[in-house]
Amino acid sequence: MTVLARAIDVTRRYGDVLALGHVLLDIRAGELVGLLGPNGAGKSTLINLFAGLRRPTSGTVELFGGSPLDPVMRRGIGVTPQETGLPESLRVGEITRFVSAHFPDPVGTTELLAGFGLEDLARRQVGGLSGGQRRRLAVALAFAGRPKLVFLDEPTTGLDVEARRALWDGIRSFHAEGGTVLLTSHYLEEIEALAERVVVVGSGRLLADDTVTAVRGLVGTRRVSLVAAHLPELPGVLAAERSGDRFELVVNDPDRLVVELVRSGTPFSGLEIRPATLEEAFLALTSKTPAHA
Repeated sequence: MTVLARAIDVTRRYGDVLALGHVLLDIRAGELVGLLGPNGAGKSTLINLFAGLRRPTSGTVELFGGSPLDPVMRRGIGVTPQETGLPESLRVGEITRFVSAHFPDPVGTTELLAGFGLEDLARRQVGGLSGGQRRRLAVALAFAGRPKLVFLDEPTTGLDVEARRALWDGIRSFHAEGGTVLLTSHYLEEIEALAERVVVVGSGRLLADDTVTAVRGLVGTRRVSLVAAHLPELPGVLAAERSGDRFELVVNDPDRLVVELVRSGTPFSGLEIRPATLEEAFLALTSKTPAHA
């Protein structure tokens, strides 16, 4: 598959703070990649490097085989940063047409807004939009120029469930037509719902780069659920929650835990064991490397 964006041994420092350290990453055509990591892990820095908004301290960043600093290369991307500012006095349709005018073959205003559930707001001033509507507009604008590659940094922050689903539909539609997407999110179920490939970063390093299933299995955690009046101290328990008589345990070795539970003579019932969620795997990975601010 064609590589659209590439980071080769990239390091980025802000003074004494290491934001990214010796990162190797390829984004290939047709992929929908989820970028996960705690605050300060380097997610936004990586997107800014690919988009030509920052330069690496060392290493090389490529975009479509050229430099992200080249405006010709950047014409093929769309970006929605974490924070955006739109002129409040302009109407939604006016902003959309203004952004579209920068591209040789833009998506039509009606088509673009409809793709993100905004078609009824074309004549509304930005100042009259809700926070969620503004965010959806900011994301829609990233697709105005028919980009080959879109970078979305926390695209659904502040959206309610319905608006988030509408935005997911727009992203999926773009991807289904062959578009490539790299998105960051704090909503881990969002990555599970959208991404085919997951990249986990922490302390400026790549901790994992694989499918959702593989990332879950990487840390080998399992969730054990059972009913008991009480539980003794058990080996290998990473986290525990209790609701009435129901215990939810996150463990590395469920077989060993059950053996020890039987040996202790503790009565229990309703035993269930299932794979870890992406959230559990993500927390287990990132907890091993505290993030820099």
